[in-house]
Amino acid sequence: MNRPVRIATRRSRLALWQAEHVAACITALHPGLVVSLVPIVTEGDRILDRSLAAVGGKGLFIKELENAIHEGAADLAVHSMKDLPGRMPAGFTIAAALERGDARDAFVSARHAALAELPPGARVGTSSPRRECQLRRRRPDLEVVVMRGNVETRLAKLDAGACDAMILAAAGLERLGLAARIRARLAPEDMLPAVGQGVIGIECASDRADVLELVHPLEHGATRLALDAERAFAAGLGASCRSPVAAHATIEHGNLRLAGLVGAQDGRRVYTDEITGPAADAGLLGGELAARLVAAGASALL
Repeated sequence: MNRPVRIATRRSRLALWQAEHVAACITALHPGLVVSLVPIVTEGDRILDRSLAAVGGKGLFIKELENAIHEGAADLAVHSMKDLPGRMPAGFTIAAALERGDARDAFVSARHAALAELPPGARVGTSSPRRECQLRRRRPDLEVVVMRGNVETRLAKLDAGACDAMILAAAGLERLGLAARIRARLAPEDMLPAVGQGVIGIECASDRADVLELVHPLEHGATRLALDAERAFAAGLGASCRSPVAAHATIEHGNLRLAGLVGAQDGRRVYTDEITGPAADAGLLGGELAARLVAAGASALL
């Protein structure tokens, strides 16, 4: 490109860190290229008194960023892939998926070292139906408290006593230099992560061949395959952020293993299954796993 590259991003410190990280990667690949950020306040950032499920879903975090691309105010956008709906809107594509960070959820508490150590009736903060479902399934004796806001805001609420513990994405805490706040990392078998959790994605218009070529070297092949499997699972379910849906894919020796979950928010009904096959068939495996859970009855919870 022979002109500055403009990156649309949310204004939260984590979003800015991710956008600045992508900007640094691009300038390392293309010395002399000017890269600038276009910070945008999204609808999801403005509405903090209700859960995402109640106000329209994860798309509230990305609509304004896509509008900036569509209107020519930005060339690309940087996202936490867990914030993107299962299906991309027409005219947009994920141009590159960077190497995945820690996909696990993190248990954060000032007084307790692990989820199992929380006493009955302890309050756990989260705004995620996925986390609430799995928390209630594992510990129905706990009280789940809706907690919105950026990472720092949520931690401040925890420190002020609004809850006894909190579940946050480990990758986000690490990227903000807050890994010391993590008391325990929750294994996927105990708390299956969100689709795309830990992955930074670069979105652009599908017809921007120049942008696609520019960021293609940032693509991490194994991460893309895992992401394709997880997103195909979510898309096959027709899931939104109103539905407690989780998926996590791992690749070893050319084979992909995908675990998936669909549950009721109260944790009383949960469908789980997993599938293994050639990593090259990532999207097909995700779709097949979704079909299995739908056939088992999971569609009643979506």
